[in-house]
Amino acid sequence: MEQKFCQSCGMPLTDDIKGTNADNSSNEDYCIYCYKNGMFTQDMTMEQMIDHCAQFTDEINKSSGQNMTVEQAKEMMRQYYPNLKRWKK
Repeated sequence: MEQKFCQSCGMPLTDDIKGTNADNSSNEDYCIYCYKNGMFTQDMTMEQMIDHCAQFTDEINKSSGQNMTVEQAKEMMRQYYPNLKRWKK
C-alpha cells in the first residue's frame, strides 16, 4: 500500500494518527495533530507550520536515517509543502 502523508504537516499518515471529521469519522488527508473534529487545530501560515515542524528535526532524522540541520529541514519543507493540499494555491 502506498504511504500517505498529512496534507498539512507532511507527517507519514497511519491509521492511528488520522485526523477526524466533524462526524468523528477518520480523515484520509490530515493527521490528528493538524485536523480534529472537521477543523484545523491551528490557524497558521505555511511558514509558521514549517517553523513549528522544524523543531522535530531530530525525530525526523532518527526515523529517516538522515542527518539534516534545522535549516536544511526547513528548506526541504519549503520545497515540499506547496505541493500539500492545505498549502496549494
